[in-house]
Order: sequence, then structure tokens, then C-alpha cells
Amino acid sequence: MIEAEDLTKRYGDKLAVDHLSFKVEPGRVTGFLGPNGAGKSTTMRLVLGLDRPNAGSATIDGRPYVKLAQPLRKVGALLEAKAMHPGRSARNHLLFLAQTQGLPSRRVDEVLDLVGLRGVARQRVRGYSLGMSQRVGIAAAMLGNPSVLLLDEPVNGLDPEGILWIRNLMKHLASEQRTIFVSSHLMNEMAVTADHLIVIGRGKLIADCSTQEFIERSSEKSVLVRSPDASVLADLIAAEGGKAIPQDPAEGRAAALSVTGLDAPRIGELAAANRIVLHELTPRLASLEEAFLELTAGSVEYGADAPGVRQEAAAGTTSPGSSQ
Repeated sequence: MIEAEDLTKRYGDKLAVDHLSFKVEPGRVTGFLGPNGAGKSTTMRLVLGLDRPNAGSATIDGRPYVKLAQPLRKVGALLEAKAMHPGRSARNHLLFLAQTQGLPSRRVDEVLDLVGLRGVARQRVRGYSLGMSQRVGIAAAMLGNPSVLLLDEPVNGLDPEGILWIRNLMKHLASEQRTIFVSSHLMNEMAVTADHLIVIGRGKLIADCSTQEFIERSSEKSVLVRSPDASVLADLIAAEGGKAIPQDPAEGRAAALSVTGLDAPRIGELAAANRIVLHELTPRLASLEEAFLELTAGSVEYGADAPGVRQEAAAGTTSPGSSQ
């Protein structure tokens, strides 16, 4: 288990991590999300003893990383895929790491097989693509067969097959009751990979909950309605204080509405009371990306206006810029 308690880190006048407390439990994939500049990388560095906090603590199974006797046997980490000597082969890089921890050389071959690089393991890493370097980094993280893994953007540079592979690997490792803590920009990937989310903004905790609960916190909820009498139903919904937006009709199907401001049971009651036939009545939640943008809107440090953003802002809608 990873535990941060009142973790605080300041760089000059900038408070990068602000009294942050959370736990990363074993047996599930925990996603670590936040806008650019939120303090995610700093937090991971504090957990791994690469930076010292100004206050608070970060421990792994109750001990600071620097006090672990053989850290690679307890913790595997991927923070920077290209952090390798370019003149070394992948095998030599991994062999060096293994020897520092008293691990047998056969373990190097095992992790090279795990990440699919045995065939190019003796080539110098300066010629590796980013995706190949990511695989070497994951191999290094797995060298000691650790119970705790911290992965920063592990799918960066991977092709679709590689993304599916690392997703399944993380899920499999979590099923073995390991602690998996993964940071990613890719909301769609986190939506199908992470069981739990820790979300921060400006160094502070925004959410610590299941992925489903985080999505449900968003106000971006709607109901998809299909009916042969969609226009009539839209007027009834408006009279009740809801908003019905026509959707592009699918070929051969009844006209559709996206309804906000009324829940599905009330829409069904309106239709029944007015003898309107419904072909579909489906509540819809926001996507993880939509929920993330909404719930972190006030914590974006670096933003840029896209077309239409200024008009939305003038109308009272805040649109976040960049996200991580």
C-alpha cells in the first residue's frame, strides 16, 4: 500500500503539493489524474524518495522508500522511459539494475520476454522508438517482481496492441493483490483501466473515489429519448423545465432527443400521460473526460482559449484549457 499523509512540497514561491493525503490500496488499479501542473509527477517523486517533502510523509507498506533494503523487490517504477544510457543495450541496462539488487540474470530474460523485446534486447537503446523505450521501462519496473508499481504515462508511445497489453498487464497484476498506481493523460484509457481514482489540482486533493462515483459526481447527465412524436414530447419537456436537444436521427429509427433537466422516470410519466410512444429511454452519464474537465475546471493552471471559448466564458460557462 502507498500512503501519503499531509504531504507538502514547495519550490520557492510555488506550492507544488499542498497538504495532500491519500491511500493507494492493493488489489485494484488506481488512476492518478490532474491538470497539467497539478503536482502529480512531484507526488510520485516524493513517494519514491527522489524529492524530500517540506512537511508530511509518503510511505510504502508503512516505510519510506529510502528505508527499503532492496527497493526493486518491493517497488517498481516507470517515471521517464528515456532515462537510460543511449550506448547500452536494453539487456545490459536491465542486467546492471538486476545486479544492484542481487537478482539473477535469468530474471532479465524473463522480463524481456514479458515486454516482448527479447529479439532486440542486444541493440543499443539510442535506436529505440518511444514505445520500445516504454517497454524497457516497464521491464525495469517488473525486475524485482514487486508488490507495488508506480507508472507515469505507461502507454505513452505505444501502439494500440501495446496499449491493450499494458492495460491487461495492470489489471492482471492488480488481481494478484499488488498495488498499482498509474498516472495518465488518456481519459478514455483510464475509464476502462482504473477501478479507483485519485484526482488532484494545484497540489490539493479533488477526489478519492471509484471511477464510477467520480463520473456520477458530474452534472453532465442526460437522457436519450427516441419517439415517433419527438417534437411533441420536446414541447412537453420544455414546459416541465427540461431541455430537449434533437439528435441526428439514425437511419430507420425514430427521432431522438437528448434531454437534460428531467430524469428518465419523469420523462416516461409525461409520455404515458400524453399517450406518446417511446422507442428508447436511456439515462446517460458524462464520460470520464467530461467529468474530469468539469470537476477540475477551477484547478487548471495552464489554459488556452480555443475557438468559441471566449463566447462561452462571456455567457458564464467556464471551459478548461489543457488537461493531464
